[in-house]
Amino acid sequence: MGKKVVVGMSGGVDSSVAAWLLKEQGYDVIGITMQIWQDEAEEIQQENGGCCGLSAVEDARRVAETIGIPYYVMNFKDVFRRNVIDYFADSYLNGRTPNPCIACNRYVKWEALLRRSLEIGADYIATGHYARIEQLANGRSAIRNSVTANKDQTYALYNLTQEQLAHTLMPVGSYEKSQIRRIAEEAGLPVAHKADSQDICFVPDGDYASFIEKYTGKKVLKGNFVTADGKILGEHKGITHYTVGQRKGLGLAMGQRAFVTAIRPDTNEVVIGDRAAACSTVLKADHLNFMAVEDMKEEQHVWAKIRYNHRGAYCTVKRTGEDELTCIFEEPQHAVTPGQAVVLYQDGYVLGGGTIR
Repeated sequence: MGKKVVVGMSGGVDSSVAAWLLKEQGYDVIGITMQIWQDEAEEIQQENGGCCGLSAVEDARRVAETIGIPYYVMNFKDVFRRNVIDYFADSYLNGRTPNPCIACNRYVKWEALLRRSLEIGADYIATGHYARIEQLANGRSAIRNSVTANKDQTYALYNLTQEQLAHTLMPVGSYEKSQIRRIAEEAGLPVAHKADSQDICFVPDGDYASFIEKYTGKKVLKGNFVTADGKILGEHKGITHYTVGQRKGLGLAMGQRAFVTAIRPDTNEVVIGDRAAACSTVLKADHLNFMAVEDMKEEQHVWAKIRYNHRGAYCTVKRTGEDELTCIFEEPQHAVTPGQAVVLYQDGYVLGGGTIR
């Protein structure tokens, strides 16, 4: 019997094929679905679907039966609530725009799931992420871009540690999405044509503001839209409805395109400006994590992404504090958003990253 690997199965085609590929490669595969949705009526859980709902469990169970691997559901509701939902709500209430998938990857999938998997004798965990893990000449493990640029998920994985990477397999990163679906079809997996989930799994309708009010019990108050110098332009619905760079849904008649350029939670103001005001060449980041290098002592020229769907841009990056990076971009970048991550790449590998301040 080969080495034991626990595959996090979301009920989608990518993680299902990951499990199938590893079984074919001779690993002793165990399928696990992480129960992370909070206590709710069964019909609501069913509706929420995604990687949280009951439909995900049933799909993953059917795939496991088809592949011929043991399958279990593990309860991670508490760790998910603390590290993902609480963080998500707190960030919006404080004028930041969080990335819950990054938090889930680091603290739920790769901290809680990996720890529990090692406890039951597994050598690795595996996921269906479009990314590759390779060992560099300096001895460190790093995440490398997947072969398919339009599905690449390295941005959301920059925060993993060396210990976590050493116990991780990502078999899907060497394939195009079309190849993954074809493998699933040829293997007879029942999710071969299942649509990809797009939304944040615990807010499937995309109404973040309503979710936050319901979850926290805090009424988000209306406030003023203002210019950078304080001129009142109108009334906003509450700061949780907005993010830096946003243009649609403002309800302002400005005579020109208007953008959110800043959110001020202390004064409950949303700052509005033109596109130029919503762009910046400089950002600072903290909560740093380095991957391809142990630390970054000297100024470097790197490729950086400031959000998941950002195409990336060149910048000069340097350490400006014990837990601070400063990135200076060659060209202004639209919507540098506090709370999102900046992820640095060099030669196709994740150098490291941090949280935009």
